[in-house]
Amino acid sequence: MPSAPSTTSATGSLTSAESIRLVLDTVEARNQNEPEFLQAVHEVLESISPVLEAHPEFVDGGILERLVEPERQILFRVPWVDDAGRLQVNRGFRVQFSSVLGPYKGGLRFHPSVNLSIIKFLGFEQIFKNALTGQGIGGAKGGSDFDPHGRSNAEIMRFCQSFMNELYRHLGEHTDVPAGDIGVGAREIGYLFGQYRKVTNRHESGMFTGKGVQWGGAEVRTEATGYGAVFFVEEMLGVHGETLHGKRVGVSGSGNVAIYAIDKARQLGAVAVTASDSSGYVVDDAGIDVDLLRQIKEVERARISEYAARRPGARYVEGARPWEVPVDVAIPSATQNELDADDARALIANGVRAVAEGANMPSTPEAIELFQSAGVLFGPGKAANAGGVATSALEMSQNAARQRWSFDDSEAKLRAIMADVHDAAFQAAERYGRPGDYVVGANSAGFERVAHAMLAQGVI
Repeated sequence: MPSAPSTTSATGSLTSAESIRLVLDTVEARNQNEPEFLQAVHEVLESISPVLEAHPEFVDGGILERLVEPERQILFRVPWVDDAGRLQVNRGFRVQFSSVLGPYKGGLRFHPSVNLSIIKFLGFEQIFKNALTGQGIGGAKGGSDFDPHGRSNAEIMRFCQSFMNELYRHLGEHTDVPAGDIGVGAREIGYLFGQYRKVTNRHESGMFTGKGVQWGGAEVRTEATGYGAVFFVEEMLGVHGETLHGKRVGVSGSGNVAIYAIDKARQLGAVAVTASDSSGYVVDDAGIDVDLLRQIKEVERARISEYAARRPGARYVEGARPWEVPVDVAIPSATQNELDADDARALIANGVRAVAEGANMPSTPEAIELFQSAGVLFGPGKAANAGGVATSALEMSQNAARQRWSFDDSEAKLRAIMADVHDAAFQAAERYGRPGDYVVGANSAGFERVAHAMLAQGVI
C-alpha cells in the first residue's frame, strides 16, 4: 500500500471547504483503521467552515494540518502479575494532542475496548472541550485495555504501578496532568499517584487530578461532570424561559457522571427516572434513589438489575438502552456512540425537549442530525460534559497555591464556568450564522481559541 501523503498547508486560493477536504483526505489515509478518531475529526472540521472563511489566516497558517496530528503519541506494554502468579501484559496509551493553551490535560481510561483510535478521538475532543473552559489547559487522553472489573485491589495496584513505571517520564504539573475516566476512579488514581511519587521522589500534587480530598483533591471534582451536564441543560432551557423543575430526565450509565447528573437533576426539581449499565437499564418513575444506586455501583460494584430487585416500583429491562422511556431531558452518560438514530427517533416521538451529552461522543452523527432537525436542544459533549475537566483545572489551581476551597465555593465556580461555556458556544453559533446550533458553536469557539494561540506561537 502506498504511504499516506504528507500534509501540505492549503493556500489562500482554496475555499474553506476545499481546505477541509484536503485535510480530511490526509487524515483518512493516515488513520484508516481508526473509526472513532475519524468520526471526531469529521464532526469538528465539517462544522468550522464559517470560522475559516472569517479567518483565512488560519488556512494560510496550516492550523488544521497541525491540529489533526497529535504532538506526541505514546504506546507501551504494561506487564504485571495476577493473584494466581500468572504474567499478564496489557497495552498502555497516552496521546498528547495539544499543549498550546497549557499543560496536556485529560483522563485515563481502563477498559477492554481501549485502543489507539478511541484514545485519539478522546484526546482530539479534549482540545476543544478544555479550550472552552477558558482554564488554560491543553488536550490529551490515555489509558489501557486493562479491565479492572472483577480484579482484586492487589491486582489493580500492581497494574497501576506497572503502568506508571512507564508513563511517569511523560508527566508533570507543567507538562501533562492526567485524571480519571471510565475504569479509573479514586482507588486507581491513588495507586497511580503513589507510584508517581515513589519513582520521581517528588510530591507534585498538581500533576494528577481527581485525588482524594484528604490528600490534595478538590471538593466537587467527583460530582463535577454530572453536575456540569445538568447545569448546561439548565442554561439551554433558560434561553427559552424554561427550567428543569418538574421535568422527567433520562440518564444512561451508572458510573460517576450518571450518578451525579441524577443527583443534581433531583436537587433542581427534576425527576431522573433511568440508569443503566452494559446489561440493561432500570426505570424508577418515583425518581432514582441516588444512595441506593451509589451503594450498588460504587460500593458493591454489582449489576444495575440489583437496583430493581431492592427498590419497590422500579423495573429492570435486560439487554436494552433507556431511550425508549418517555422523558423531557436525556443525558447520555455511558460511552461513545451509545445513542443511535433509532434511539433518537424514539426520544423525539416521546417529546424530548433537550439532550446533553454527559459522556464523550455518545450520540452518533445520524442521531445528532435527527435531534437538530426536530428542534431538540442539543448540547454536545465537548460543551455539556466540560464540568469535569473544568473542576480539574480548579484542583490544579488549589494545588499550586496550597489552598482548599469549600464545597459550596467550588460548586459556585463550576456553575459559573458552565454558564461561560454555554455562552461561548451560544454566541459563536450566533456569530457564524447558526443560531441555536451548539455543535457548531462549541466547535467554533474552542477552535478559535486554539487557532489564535497556535498562530501566535509559530510553527511548532
